Amino acid sequence: MAIYAVGDIQGCYAEFQQLLEQMHFDPAQDQLWLVGDLVNRGPGSLQVLRHVKALGDSAITVLGNHDLHLLAVAAGEAALHRSDTLDEVLAAPDRDELLVWLRQQRLLYAEGDYVLVHAGLLPQWGVKQAVGLAHEVEQALRGDSYAAFFEHMYGNSPRGWSDDYSGYKRLRVITNALTRMRICTPQGEMEFKFKGEVENIPQGYVPWFEMPQRKSRDATVIFGHWSALGLKLAPNMIALDTGCLWGGPLTAIRLEDRKLFQVECKNPVAQDW
Repeated sequence: MAIYAVGDIQGCYAEFQQLLEQMHFDPAQDQLWLVGDLVNRGPGSLQVLRHVKALGDSAITVLGNHDLHLLAVAAGEAALHRSDTLDEVLAAPDRDELLVWLRQQRLLYAEGDYVLVHAGLLPQWGVKQAVGLAHEVEQALRGDSYAAFFEHMYGNSPRGWSDDYSGYKRLRVITNALTRMRICTPQGEMEFKFKGEVENIPQGYVPWFEMPQRKSRDATVIFGHWSALGLKLAPNMIALDTGCLWGGPLTAIRLEDRKLFQVECKNPVAQDW
């Protein structure tokens, strides 16, 4: 069995299909690990959702910020943005089935020495703690009161973590770290406006994965979310958002030997950050 980790698809269904063909992916014996942001901005979000859902246990996906945005819009707790391409999903006859399935997905997946997450882990969190914290948000998403979670999900504060946080404030920090974070201070204070290249990071901040004492450093964290970072491989990290949506390739990596697979974007959209 081969495990292939795939970067942010964001509705780029044609490229996703071509990538699966290039990898000779066999759902009967192989597995996909998807870093989240299955949907939005690209033209084929509905097809991506249907395909990944149909793969069943052959695909493991964690939720990204765009996936959560879709769920919040569908729950009536957020408005569509000008650049969103979610109308087809929201109008689909199988909309409810797809959205229920999406709400069941994880925010973090850990297996062996690997951790799969959309954005990152705060430096104070070891893997075991991060799994437990992610599970708190997953329970809120899967419960009957999920709309109340979306009502309180948006916002940039608190910017750092405290074990004393409770309620929706606690869930918001967890969600922001796992699905939105790129940089933070050595103390774990997050900054959310920055989306650019590493050399332009504001003073006092560093990429979360470069924290020398982060408690998750012994695991290999697989993530996406940061297209300006691009493909970045190190012994304890695999960054896979290569910006297919913006004209870069869609990237996958076979974990057993780190062989790369890439498909060039067919119809890039203009960046609208």
